[in-house]
Amino acid sequence: MIVFFGTPQFAVPTLEALLDSRHRVALVVTQPDRRRGRGQKVTDAPVKAAALKRSVEVYQPERLRDPMVADVLHRHEPDLGVVAAYGKLIPADLLRLPRRGMLNVHASLLPTYRGAAPVHRAVINGEKETGVTIMQVVEALDAGDMLAKAARPIGADETSEDVERALAQSGAHLLLDTLDRLEAGAIRPEPQDESASSYATRLTKEEGLLDWTLSARQIHNRVRGLYPWPHAYSFLDEARLVILKTQLEGPEAPKAEAGAAPGTVTAVSRDSIEVETGDGRILITELQPEGRRPMAARDFLAGRPLQPGAKFSP
Repeated sequence: MIVFFGTPQFAVPTLEALLDSRHRVALVVTQPDRRRGRGQKVTDAPVKAAALKRSVEVYQPERLRDPMVADVLHRHEPDLGVVAAYGKLIPADLLRLPRRGMLNVHASLLPTYRGAAPVHRAVINGEKETGVTIMQVVEALDAGDMLAKAARPIGADETSEDVERALAQSGAHLLLDTLDRLEAGAIRPEPQDESASSYATRLTKEEGLLDWTLSARQIHNRVRGLYPWPHAYSFLDEARLVILKTQLEGPEAPKAEAGAAPGTVTAVSRDSIEVETGDGRILITELQPEGRRPMAARDFLAGRPLQPGAKFSP
């Protein structure tokens, strides 16, 4: 009997894999309904929607430390707890309830990138590889013994959304394999190397403001890593522009004259806006003006022509 903790889309493939397996999910614990989207309407989070679709009981406590939460879980007599991006730390009294403890599907190759935003931080930092880790849940954040890992490369132009979607599927398969191997006694838990650990802090809206003095590659990584939230952005003539997609300038691209300040538009083509950075130039290929839909650079330029010398500013 499994109690499942999860909230966002990342957790849905793991929940669905469990529901499609021989294992029984008795209860899904997910965070309370929140206002979401541009209209700020109260909607079901992805895990809740997936559980209700499969007629699984859903429980949405405001606080996990409320004594009633332990009572609810105890009534289901769980053998195992599975956590996938629930969004809050699980208190010690709940960790002790399942007979076989709790396992976490974490979107990094631990011990690196513990914390709330492991995929985004890996992309922002220009990592070439990431993965998922199945670990035992302990009171310390993402610090439990590791049971299994699966690595994957990060493509040079992949966004955090692309990577997270792939890791969600990988994590679901890895969890089922881990459960089978645990039952067969074929896994020896591996302690994490604390000296190699790092923390992936939660993203903030303020991080989206681009610093054009960074290198072209650093800016490209930030645009990828901050997609789909909070997005990278800058200002052009005091108008806020969300930068959705960029490309690194190829060696065959024509070079503008040297000496342009970071943030300066150095060239405009049919499909891109070339901008000087602190090291190299970057091509903006998709963006979104304030209050409008996302659009390709060509559509933006059709309504807002730009000339070399225009300047993006913080």
